[in-house]
Amino acid sequence: MADNAGEVGYPNTEESSIRDPITNGPVAESIKAEASRTGQEFHDLKSAKVVPSTTTATGQPLTYYHSLLYSLLSWEQPRATAASFASVIAFIFAARYLPLLRWFFKFLYVALGSTAALEIGGRLVLSQGIASSFRPRKYYTIPKETIEAILEDFEQLIDFVLIEFQRILFAENVVHTVASFTAAFSAYWLIKILPFWGLSLLAVTIAYLGPLIYINNREFIDTQIENAHTAINTQAHQLKGLAEKQTSHATGIVKQYVGDYSNKAQEYIGTRRSASPEVAKAGSPVIKKEPEPEAPVQSHEFPEAPKDDPVAKSIENDKQPLLAA
Repeated sequence: MADNAGEVGYPNTEESSIRDPITNGPVAESIKAEASRTGQEFHDLKSAKVVPSTTTATGQPLTYYHSLLYSLLSWEQPRATAASFASVIAFIFAARYLPLLRWFFKFLYVALGSTAALEIGGRLVLSQGIASSFRPRKYYTIPKETIEAILEDFEQLIDFVLIEFQRILFAENVVHTVASFTAAFSAYWLIKILPFWGLSLLAVTIAYLGPLIYINNREFIDTQIENAHTAINTQAHQLKGLAEKQTSHATGIVKQYVGDYSNKAQEYIGTRRSASPEVAKAGSPVIKKEPEPEAPVQSHEFPEAPKDDPVAKSIENDKQPLLAA
């Protein structure tokens, strides 16, 4: 009767007694609860994609990736963060040890070969293609809204990278700048001994576990940072005082030398000015004027010119003898 009941569809008591503790037991309930909490945390993480109210030092608004990554890496939703961390680690190991690119091409040629074989075989045997019979009435296209949403996300991601790089480069937060310098310097030397996947694994581990370590030891780390900050400020003040002392000493020496040279220059200029009249008198050349030579013949030595006409007088003198004769 029990066999007949099992054949007609009545539940088997032995199977149900084994299946019930598995499906409805504490383990199953715990798994379902964890899955539900993880799904809720992923939903909360997605809801964290909002533009924060804070701005950069230049007054520019931040992107919603700032809020998303802060919520992800600060372990506000620990299950979602742990799941994403495990996913990234698994992808790095898969890219390292699994031939994913070969599998992709293998899947591609198997799918295309099967489709071609079915189509050709159907046309030869059934006079109708099998693959073409599954062709949809309209090929699938990506909606415009989806493209715009993807482009907006990509734009926000690029802006996030550019803004954060410039904030670090121009020392908006000197702690972040120093940390980035340390990371870049370490990566420069580690890349010589580690492969790229190993360096990526190390970077992802530090990015996820570093904030977690800080959150669990915040008081101790903040105290050490404050002590280091105080020591650095004290040393900086000492160096500043020493530099000011050396600068004032050097400035005094320079002023002294400048004053000495200025006094010597003024004395030299005054000496030159007092000596200039005597030099002008003693050094001015005396030009001697030579006497002009006297004329060899004086004007009073010449006879006076006759005032009468000499020709007429001579004629009258010649006529008188002639008349007397």
